[in-house]
Amino acid sequence: MEITIDIDNPLPQFEQLIEQIKAAVTAGVLKSGDALPSIRQLANDLDLNSKTVAKAYQLLTRDSIIKTKGYRGTYVHPKAKANCKFNLQEWTLRKLSESIDELREAGVTDSEIRNAFAGAINRQPPAKLRCVCRPEPLHRRFQNCGSADSR
Repeated sequence: MEITIDIDNPLPQFEQLIEQIKAAVTAGVLKSGDALPSIRQLANDLDLNSKTVAKAYQLLTRDSIIKTKGYRGTYVHPKAKANCKFNLQEWTLRKLSESIDELREAGVTDSEIRNAFAGAINRQPPAKLRCVCRPEPLHRRFQNCGSADSR
């Protein structure tokens, strides 16, 4: 698999990396259990900052596209192909748009919505968080520990 990063592309480099890895999984170039290069190795190969690759790997791990096994390496997640179909950014935009539409219908002004959003995003999450809002296979439940290692 060949990954190329276009520095002239307005899409951030970490997102270019994510898209290319997801495309490789979807096309069957990368299969479940295939090993991926380490963060340091991929950063060197692509002439990127290691933090850029680390961010891409972190988001791919969150979305169950890849799975890191500590010092043993990073591998394609067993359910990666199915998980590539779920776009968290699109889902988030859809949910926020639905909420904004509902608030506007209730007579809330855009300024009030912005102020409420800023307040909501800056508050601390509750100690017990149960997230059952995303469809399978990205369904996760967090209980008391904040650990996302339930997959």
